[in-house]
Amino acid sequence: MDITVNEKQIAKYAKALSHPVRVHVLKSLLSKRTCYSGDLSDELHIAKSTLSQHLKELKNAGLIQGKVEYPKIRYCVNMENWKIAREVCKGLFEF
Repeated sequence: MDITVNEKQIAKYAKALSHPVRVHVLKSLLSKRTCYSGDLSDELHIAKSTLSQHLKELKNAGLIQGKVEYPKIRYCVNMENWKIAREVCKGLFEF
């Protein structure tokens, strides 16, 4: 069995979006364009360490990016990668 590049990308994005908190974070960032990690923690009523793990998964998939603005980190959606993710995953639902 040969795994295609598209299939690897779909799996990467699916893993990143496999938790409801990460889906919420992504939707929130898409609607606001930017947000600070502390604000997200307050909004979701979860520990900052838990949020940090979720943000790490989204960053590893390339869906979001963070910029340190001491003492906070500002997060936003990586729009270039988000467009790629949408296109790649759209193909999954065409079967």
